[in-house]
Amino acid sequence: MKRLLCILALVPALLWGRAPLRVVSHTVGTDDLLLAVADPGQIAALSHLARNPKFSVHAKDNQRIPVIRDSEAESILRYKPDLVLITNYSRPEVVELLRRSKINLMLFDRFESLEDAYANLRRLGQTLGHPDRAETIIRRTQGRVNELQQRLAGVKPRRVMSAAIYPFVAGSDTSFNDICLHAGAINVAAQAGIKGHQPLPTEQVLRWNPEVLVGPKDEEKDLPSILRQTPPYKYLPAMKYGNLVLIPGALLASTTHTRVDAYEWLARALHPERFR
Repeated sequence: MKRLLCILALVPALLWGRAPLRVVSHTVGTDDLLLAVADPGQIAALSHLARNPKFSVHAKDNQRIPVIRDSEAESILRYKPDLVLITNYSRPEVVELLRRSKINLMLFDRFESLEDAYANLRRLGQTLGHPDRAETIIRRTQGRVNELQQRLAGVKPRRVMSAAIYPFVAGSDTSFNDICLHAGAINVAAQAGIKGHQPLPTEQVLRWNPEVLVGPKDEEKDLPSILRQTPPYKYLPAMKYGNLVLIPGALLASTTHTRVDAYEWLARALHPERFR
């Protein structure tokens, strides 16, 4: 299936002599890409989470844009798309149904770094006939990253760890680690050799002893209260002294160029003296 998806990712460039006119996005990440480079008239529908601020950084602006009812193939097909944007975490059975319907699919399967985000913007911009828009966004993002690095030059990195209500920790090869690398922080899980998202190793966390915990800000859940009652977090000095940085969940989980906002958010929290 993975090899098939890689082939399908090439379909737009191979088959079309024109830019697609009706594009449906299947995930929040591909929503961000589509919104960045498409003409409004090229957007047939965004993902079913596009208007939910818990998941989308553009939720407020997306209220007037059509969204699919759910993540099922039937919800996508009703918009009669000539291109559907999918990811390697789109459900295989949905992708298979779309393929059988002879819908052109474009696969995005790398999200860990900002370079991945740039590559995704360029691919979609080229396919939609707007490569200049992709390059403009990339230059603007690079400018913000460069300015942030100048502000943080010479700072002593803070030792941080991801924290959430779910018992997993983010190591290397994750968007969280990418945020840390750009915000004057050391991800203690990555430093300890953890790769990807792994079950929380309770005893190791106590040895790591991060200075700061970083978690998603959620209006419906009081994460600080939850962590104060949950091992191993409740035993950490960082939790005891309130060293917890909350970043909007949609921003913290961003897989696109919008993650630069998370870089700046965390950097300001860890090194406020550089922003006065």
